[in-house]
Amino acid sequence: MDVRTICASFAKRNRPDSYPSRPYFPCTYIDLKGLVAQNQYNFIQPNSRASATNYVVLRYSEVDSLGLESSLGIGNNCCCMVVFHYGSVVLFNVNDHEVDGYLKIVLKHASGLLSEMRKDDYAVVEKPTLETWMQGGLDYIMLKNLNIDGIRTIGSVLGQSIALDYYIRQVDGMVAEFTDINRGMEENGNFTMKRKKLFQLVGKANSNLADVILKLGFFDRSDIAWKNANYAQIWEYLRDEYELTQRFASLDFKLKFVEHNIRFLQEILQNRKSDFLEWLIIILIGVEILISVYNIVRESAITSL
Repeated sequence: MDVRTICASFAKRNRPDSYPSRPYFPCTYIDLKGLVAQNQYNFIQPNSRASATNYVVLRYSEVDSLGLESSLGIGNNCCCMVVFHYGSVVLFNVNDHEVDGYLKIVLKHASGLLSEMRKDDYAVVEKPTLETWMQGGLDYIMLKNLNIDGIRTIGSVLGQSIALDYYIRQVDGMVAEFTDINRGMEENGNFTMKRKKLFQLVGKANSNLADVILKLGFFDRSDIAWKNANYAQIWEYLRDEYELTQRFASLDFKLKFVEHNIRFLQEILQNRKSDFLEWLIIILIGVEILISVYNIVRESAITSL
């Protein structure tokens, strides 16, 4: 179901506090210090030193994009951006026609821009009369109270999910490439990949795995979830909803397939090099023998004269 449809359906049931939440992955690195320096007025102080280096939260008023509300609640007239250093941007309560404007604020400090930006849709509904702290649904989550900590927690999972989708597609491309190589070897009994290309694939596979584990902090629990069981419940529900653990397991399996193929092709290239060196040695020995025979024949001819 589309997020706008979800938000509209809640609004019809006298539940106006429904916010579209849109994660984007436009690049592979964002300079958070530079971003905060130019948007200091909208910057919300982090709740821990660790989170300050991994992501920032910027809050804007819908009436005045440079104004900062005194309340930490998001409110219908405000919107938030959760920006992660590894390239994800999660927009809360931002209208469709305003998305490009907010993304431009971030992209001024971005590097490793992608040719195709990944994006997704989700909805967050605030219902103070909710009997439990949270309640999940299809493409939305309902909370008793939505505040900045809730936005941080939800944003952390949405940001990881959209980034993981990018890396899965990268690895899928490598798997497809090795599949074509294996088909060619099956048909022709040979392959033509150069050593440089193979090393590039080795580096790409290793960097993708390192980025997922280290940059995304995939196995690091949200700092807010560590301190508060309510946010831990949100964090665990969303990770399960987006199947992050299963998707990472699939990514890891594909990388092992790539690693197996790389090791196999490296052995073939090494054997080729060994065969080339052996033939080179044989040729050099043959040349040396021919030179020796020539010298013997020439000396014999000179002696007979």
